[in-house]
Amino acid sequence: MRNLGEGMPLSLAGSLLVAHPNMLDPNFRRSVLFISAHDPKDGALGVILNRPLEKQVADLVSDPAPAAVASVPVFLGGPVGKNQLMFAAFEWQNGAELTLNHNVGIDEANQRVADDPDSIRAFVGYAGWGAGQLEAEMKDKAWILQKPTRAALNTERLPKLWFEIMRGLGPWFKMLAAAPDDPSLN
Repeated sequence: MRNLGEGMPLSLAGSLLVAHPNMLDPNFRRSVLFISAHDPKDGALGVILNRPLEKQVADLVSDPAPAAVASVPVFLGGPVGKNQLMFAAFEWQNGAELTLNHNVGIDEANQRVADDPDSIRAFVGYAGWGAGQLEAEMKDKAWILQKPTRAALNTERLPKLWFEIMRGLGPWFKMLAAAPDDPSLN
């Protein structure tokens, strides 16, 4: 596999990007993203996994949603395109590599939910980077690269996923993750 440098793979597609505890951007503070597409020349596309909106699809659509997708939880996928609801399907390739299809129609989503409820997610918005932007953020150590696991994608675990990952990275990250946003208020 070719690398971008410093051990970073040429494509980050299929990876989790975990916000470093020092990231202050409110759009991504304490977030975990799945990168679905990445090319250094074209940019990157992904969705935030750990920001549930406490709503289901039926709460956000005016027409009655098909029964299976009506109860699918909705997540804030990122700061871009927050006026659209999209269905996305997670698929494990060869049991080890995770992909995300952003172009899932409502009928396909309805069928997938019936077959495998954990494979479909609903998102409002997405995250996007222009050419070279994500690579620059990686060099600035704004993100920690992780390999996705089936356990990490468990819907019930997602709201606490960032904290779980930080605890797993060792005592330094565990301490940083526990620090308040404004230490002067401590």
